[in-house]
Amino acid sequence: MKISVIGTGYVGLVTGVSLSEIGHHVTCIDVNQDKVAKMQQGISPIYEPGLSEMMTKNINENRLSFTTDHRQGLKHSDVIYIAVGTPENQDGSADMSYVIQAAHDIAENIQQNVIVVTKSTVPVGTNDMIKQTIQSHMAANLQMEVVSNPEFLKEGSAIHDSFHGDRIVIGAENEYASNVIEQINQPFGVPIFKTDIKSAEMIKYASNAFLATKISFINEISNICELLGANIENVSTGMGLDQRIGSQFLKAGIGYGGSCFPKDTKALIQIAGNVEYEFELLKGVVNVNKKQQGILIGKLNDCLPILTGKRIAVLGLAFKPNTDDMRESASIRVTEELIEQGAQVIAYDPIAMGNAKSILNPLVEYADSIEEAIADSEAALILTDWDEIKNIELALFKTMKKPLVIDGRNCFSLEAVESNGIEYHSIGRPVATKVIEAAPI
Repeated sequence: MKISVIGTGYVGLVTGVSLSEIGHHVTCIDVNQDKVAKMQQGISPIYEPGLSEMMTKNINENRLSFTTDHRQGLKHSDVIYIAVGTPENQDGSADMSYVIQAAHDIAENIQQNVIVVTKSTVPVGTNDMIKQTIQSHMAANLQMEVVSNPEFLKEGSAIHDSFHGDRIVIGAENEYASNVIEQINQPFGVPIFKTDIKSAEMIKYASNAFLATKISFINEISNICELLGANIENVSTGMGLDQRIGSQFLKAGIGYGGSCFPKDTKALIQIAGNVEYEFELLKGVVNVNKKQQGILIGKLNDCLPILTGKRIAVLGLAFKPNTDDMRESASIRVTEELIEQGAQVIAYDPIAMGNAKSILNPLVEYADSIEEAIADSEAALILTDWDEIKNIELALFKTMKKPLVIDGRNCFSLEAVESNGIEYHSIGRPVATKVIEAAPI
């Protein structure tokens, strides 16, 4: 099929590239000329394992192209995907301005009957609004249908998820349109669930809210474990063996971040509020996450009450490994609080430092390696569980002024750090053996 994708952010680009990989002819449209010029060369604007290689392959096989021209990009499309951003408004609701603009662009430029697929995460009822907007502004007398097809990809494994996902959700009121989108997606080999449009819109929000709830729940349990002397890893394992609960998203840490969970939880609270329903549980999830992101600073202050002039290493800046996404990352709050307390912050991340430099406080300094970051530091804070960090030789922490590690991702076993004589504070686990200073002779 001939497919157009409006928007080449995380969702749009991965969607377009994946659709081209299964044989469709895809044109991706974006208004940013510099971005489009790079993508035409196979250069991805985001870090996602396997994405650049798949882009280059399908560009060379003439199934994938990029343009800034809506008229040219939409000219011969059978199906048009809307995959623009829906950022958070100040009140927590989703900003729909880019979606509305996309609807206008479609209405003004289509020249044949089309099916419009909403890939963006949008509040319940948005697809009805999109259809009304396009129909009321179409220059020609054409037929169009709207389908909801929310994305469920995880940053860092999006290409894999496209071909090995749990389900593809298709929400439609028109059976023909629903069947067309089912045919488009069948080559992925992923189970397809068909429903009505509003249910499909809600499935996306409800799924993310539930996963965020699991994260905040296990973090609350981890805080209680610390007070009682229990080990959260043993608790999580024991819980996860229950098939009704499952082990995924039960890893204690410093909370969730990124482009989805923070935005979507707040948006769902707002959606519920619009129909005069107080979503108390989800409000608690959001509040717990805010508290959890700052927990490492409290642990550091217990060890070093005065941070003025002290060199503190921060390892990991992205909100999760295998991405350069800094949105809602705990590193933003942590580095800001460290600087407010007068610390000298030395940060390292294998991928995200380029994005971090435009977001974090300009007083943050950057190292080219873990070794450089921790050398002569008085403490090391771990914020992202990159493999490079998890596989570090623990003896390297001996290059610090004092081997004090505060780990927000539970990267190391307690036995390993104890055998290396490191003072180690983690999440929901007992403190590892504190270093005992040798008595003076």
